[in-house]
Amino acid sequence: MSENKQSPQSQQQPQPISEFKSTSGFKRIFSAFFYSAEGFKSAWKNEHAFRQELMIVIPGIIVALLLPVSALQKLMLIAVLIWIIIIELINSAIEAVVDRVSLERNPLSKNAKDFGSAAVLLTCVLAVATWAVILYPVLTQA
Repeated sequence: MSENKQSPQSQQQPQPISEFKSTSGFKRIFSAFFYSAEGFKSAWKNEHAFRQELMIVIPGIIVALLLPVSALQKLMLIAVLIWIIIIELINSAIEAVVDRVSLERNPLSKNAKDFGSAAVLLTCVLAVATWAVILYPVLTQA
């Protein structure tokens, strides 16, 4: 007689659903916009690096729009600047979660924060390289 064994996956309990999970449809889209606005406000208020990077990104976007390069190149110049802000927001979220879990020094907490910081640095390097590659021909033609 064979036993009817269930796999470990079928024995797992269903995932709990957070009471903070939003609803679906247009209400969710509407709410998401306001949550995003709150995220930007909080980042501006609480994250020094976010403010510093935004002070570089905004003028950079204006310069990119004024440069005598193709529309695709302008898009690339702007995109790499926006990536800096995106990665900084993710880094700030990681740091907030780590600090929420514990303010005690821990090698894993340090790793999480250092990984986020490394991601921001790599994004900045990518932005500088992109700007250099696109602007070099423009600057050497003058």
